[in-house]
Parts: sequence; structure tokens; C-alpha cells
Amino acid sequence: QVQLVESGGGLVQAGGSLRLSCAASGRTFSSYAMGWFRQAPGKEREFVAAISQGGATTLYADSVKGRFTISRDNAKNTVYLQINSLKPEDTAVYYCAASVAIVVRTTTSRYDYWGQGTQVTVSS
Repeated sequence: QVQLVESGGGLVQAGGSLRLSCAASGRTFSSYAMGWFRQAPGKEREFVAAISQGGATTLYADSVKGRFTISRDNAKNTVYLQINSLKPEDTAVYYCAASVAIVVRTTTSRYDYWGQGTQVTVSS
């Protein structure tokens, strides 16, 4: 089992940047594929980005390609989401999640563990 704690959210102006972090407990972090999802008020939780166990494979939602970068440091049990060129429509609670699946997935149902989320608010 793994516990996930997100940090790094906040209020930022459009065009700004943030780096979200997700710290994982446990000694098996490197065995999990990791993902970031977000949920805006009144909307369903949506996929943002995912990274494979070793970091060689990354996936992004079309809406964030070129602006968001997911990375991980297995020595620090941490996954990151660098967010650049923020837009008001990026406002949401951002969640990190861990998956035991071998293949990197983009659907919430394929993730086994979730953090509590960190709020990102982008002002126009």
C-alpha cells in the first residue's frame, strides 16, 4: 500500500507557472505507474498526465500537451507536475494517483491509490 501527499498548489495569474509535488510513502514507489488528474467544480475528474515506473513513458491529455511536464524521482519517492502557461481553465483540484498496472493508464478506474489533492487557482 502507498500513501500519497500532494503539495505545491496555489493562486497564480494566467501565464504563470507552478510545480506540483506528490510524495509517496513506502519502499515500493518505483513499482507504481503514477498519474496526475484534476477536477474542476461541477465536473468529473479528468486525466492530466501519467508516467511509467521507470519514467521512460509519459502520456498527456491533449489540453495540457506542451504546457505540463510530468517527471519522477524514484530515489525521493516523488512525482512532479510542472505546469507552465497556466490558463483560467486549469483551475481545479489536482490529484496524484498510483497504479499497479504494468501499462501506463489514463482512466481513473485503473489507479489504485489517491492523494487528497491540492488546489490550483488561476486568475485571469
